[in-house]
Amino acid sequence: MEVRLDLPYAEAVARVREALAAEGFGVLTEIDVRATMSAKLGVEFEDYVILGACNPQLAHRALEVDRSVGLLLPCTVTVRADGPASVVELLDPQTMVQVTGLAGLGPIADEAGARLERVRRALARHAVGAAP
Repeated sequence: MEVRLDLPYAEAVARVREALAAEGFGVLTEIDVRATMSAKLGVEFEDYVILGACNPQLAHRALEVDRSVGLLLPCTVTVRADGPASVVELLDPQTMVQVTGLAGLGPIADEAGARLERVRRALARHAVGAAP
């Protein structure tokens, strides 16, 4: 799931955090890819962050199906600068079902996917080409 926002990077990251929170997701992890690439490799990279978003109720349900599903948690969301705009990508939670083959994760992935789709739609109000 992807949306290109007509927002500068820092504002896009803030909007993503707000939209995730509105759907019950907290950000457990944050990886500043630009800073990491600079510090570890000495290379320039655009502003880019990887957010590990978690909805505790959904995570608990998924872990109750199979403890090893923790390898696929939390939900991954990236935000990156693309010129004056930003690109947000949200990993489809159905990936959990596909990777594990556990049918019991299907309803949980469906709910997480619906919530993340609402996040994407909320952000789309700021999409490139969106009506003001």
